[in-house]
Amino acid sequence: MKIAICLMFLISCSILLTGIDSRADSHQNSEMEKVTLLLDWFPNIDHAPLYVAQENKIFGKHGLEVELLWGGDPDAPLKLVAAAEYPFAVSYQQSVTIARASEEVLPVKSIGLLVEHPLNTISFLKKTGIKTPADFKGKKIGYTVAPLDVLLFNAIGANAGLSEDDYELINVGTNIVAPLLSGQIDAVIGPFRNYEINMLKLEGAEADYFALEKHGIPDYYELVIITNDAYLENHPETAKKLMTAIQEAIQFTKENPDDALQLFFKANPDARKDLEELAFRDTLDVFATTQVQSAEKWAAFAKFAYEKGLISKAVEATDCFINVLEE
Repeated sequence: MKIAICLMFLISCSILLTGIDSRADSHQNSEMEKVTLLLDWFPNIDHAPLYVAQENKIFGKHGLEVELLWGGDPDAPLKLVAAAEYPFAVSYQQSVTIARASEEVLPVKSIGLLVEHPLNTISFLKKTGIKTPADFKGKKIGYTVAPLDVLLFNAIGANAGLSEDDYELINVGTNIVAPLLSGQIDAVIGPFRNYEINMLKLEGAEADYFALEKHGIPDYYELVIITNDAYLENHPETAKKLMTAIQEAIQFTKENPDDALQLFFKANPDARKDLEELAFRDTLDVFATTQVQSAEKWAAFAKFAYEKGLISKAVEATDCFINVLEE
């Protein structure tokens, strides 16, 4: 009898504690702030720390429930954030600079970093014999994004002593690898050094590239996290929580690369593993080491963009970014 009473007592306690735990979980979930972070492109290894933060519950640790969303249009995230349709997005330093200098200013700011150096390159097959940018003379050059890629290539050509009549520029859109392999073009500006170079390698082609920042283009932040000016003013703590979580996830990614890669694959089971593994290896060193953005870096690119005609008016670096973790 005593045994039966004890068992009933233990069962009752178990039910009671389970109910308490359930209410605690429910209470914790109700306190989570739900926000959406728009991706700049379909999910890829550039976003690995974001998926680490999601899968490893780092966002949750900082009180956030973050939806990572890709809408299929690379131009949309910045515009949607500027219009206050969504709070956050992954974007580019160049895009933020252009947005702040547009006739009707798009009110977005970078609040932190994901990839701190350019991934964009001028890529070519080794069999073309190209050794320096001066070798682009007489060549057919593909580009993916106008006018940005055209401006960047012309600046690199001029830096190498070439005029715009020394080469032919051809718009290849997003179809980068096939025109190179077929010989339709000799080189192309727009491939990322962690992706297209490895795609060519997997096709059995030996390729090489020039890093833009080593040939006359100011170093710039490849991927930044942006928000709307008004949203930032009204939700500064949310922005801080987001960037704290992202930086923690980046640190985890750098310190535990194998685990981070598996978390990415867990979140994206249909990803092409052979390509993503190579891309991941070539991205680790450019994931952000700090969330302190450089005013000099923002100013240098804004000055370059104005002098080259990418933007029609000067823009202040401080209008383009804010270091929310220093506020």
